[in-house]
Amino acid sequence: MRKSERVTVRRWRCRGNPLTRRVDVVEAWVVLAGWVLALLGGVFAGLAASGAVDQAVERQRAENRQVMAVVVEDAPAPAPARAASDHRVWGKVRWTAPDGSTHREEARVPPRAPAGSTIPVWVNRSGALTTPPVTEGEAWLHTAMGGGLAGAFAGGVVLGAVWLARLSLDRRRMARWDAEWERIDTRRGWKTG
Repeated sequence: MRKSERVTVRRWRCRGNPLTRRVDVVEAWVVLAGWVLALLGGVFAGLAASGAVDQAVERQRAENRQVMAVVVEDAPAPAPARAASDHRVWGKVRWTAPDGSTHREEARVPPRAPAGSTIPVWVNRSGALTTPPVTEGEAWLHTAMGGGLAGAFAGGVVLGAVWLARLSLDRRRMARWDAEWERIDTRRGWKTG
């Protein structure tokens, strides 16, 4: 093929095509704007969600602290292993909260821990037992997953709205085509369908 016969189609939506209708141009702009908004909205929503998760992790680390608890009664022997566990048992412990009050409750202790031995426990500001704060790896995972899911959801909402807009534009296009076919058929008295 000679170079002069070669036709390159560029910017096909922007060129003056006589068959392009106004609804086609509107649809092209809606799709373009939808993808841009989905990408930008997803990024901003992901960053906002990861920031919120980061703040929650920092707040948990600031509110919880580790204290030493004393085992009050001898801890029981471990139960037969039927499922994966940390091999700890429930035992009664006593500890002093950061505000100076003494608390007594059941906590997870090593099996057969003798009375009077000390174990570390995590407490909140009021002195109640709580779970240990998340590790750096867990915090990173929570932040990444929260940001990723929020970004995907925000982008999906925008793309869903674009899909509904395209559906509406397709219905309008089909209605206009029906009206034009009806006008062409009845002008000469023909009926094609």
